[in-house]
Amino acid sequence: MIAEWTGKIANFALTLLIVTAYGLFMTAFIERIIAKVQGRIGIPYWQPVINILKNFFKRTAVSHGYMFYLGPVFRIAGGIGTLAFIPVIYGSETFSNFSMAGDLFLVIYFMFFGQLGMALGAGESGHPYSAIGIARGLSQMTAYEVPFALAVISIVIQYDTLSITEIVAAQQGGWQNWTVFTNWVATLAAMLAFLGMTGYSPFDIFLAPQEIPIGPPTEFHSAYLSFMSLNRALFGATKLVLFMNLFFGGATGLIELMIKTWLIYMVAIVVGVAFPRFRVDQAIRFFFKIPTLIGIMSIVYAQMMLTS
Repeated sequence: MIAEWTGKIANFALTLLIVTAYGLFMTAFIERIIAKVQGRIGIPYWQPVINILKNFFKRTAVSHGYMFYLGPVFRIAGGIGTLAFIPVIYGSETFSNFSMAGDLFLVIYFMFFGQLGMALGAGESGHPYSAIGIARGLSQMTAYEVPFALAVISIVIQYDTLSITEIVAAQQGGWQNWTVFTNWVATLAAMLAFLGMTGYSPFDIFLAPQEIPIGPPTEFHSAYLSFMSLNRALFGATKLVLFMNLFFGGATGLIELMIKTWLIYMVAIVVGVAFPRFRVDQAIRFFFKIPTLIGIMSIVYAQMMLTS
């Protein structure tokens, strides 16, 4: 038993390294795409790694309290915990992680955990605008999680299981079995929520990219900013894997994994470069209207499929 769990921990460490490296590569790749659209050259592919190492070895003399330092730690713990219970490659013992020990609800809990921990840390930063940033972030998070939760409920009804591995297994046998084709309503609601999860325009105002002296990159610095950047790459890649498993048939190999996750990510990037930034109130109204309505329709659609 000990040897079995030791092997699983080693396999997960390898998966964590690969997914994080893939997330860093995707971060640089997407930044280069956005730069090309805006007429710039863009950053080199190794720049995210350089930024993480540079910030990690910096020292700080600022002290705000224990929770301030635990915020980025909770954030990256949420990203690692989310990945731990998601099978990255279907049918692979090495890349199955601990999917047999956790279900879809546990994964969603870890997705919340990192963001709430980050909010607690930012609240102790002492910055006068931290409360505004927290209110922005949590309000938008609540808004886009509603249609995502409704889409998840729909596919749970459809497949009658909370196991991500079993959901992927039900989609094997051809592209016609993927959730995007068998329950396109739930997929549409989830993909609209995904636009908010990525934090790109038009749903990036809570990161304060237009307000130079404030925002998480200013409040958290040195090693804490390094942890945040590392988690952004890890968490972004993990969410891509989760959406691939739930709605696009999962992956049986690394090449299929890279192609599918890249295509999913490009949806958010295309929207980001094509639409201007929403205010927080506009984003909340958007998510509570169209995506939420589609999410409710997806549950009805799934129930109708069961009774037909």
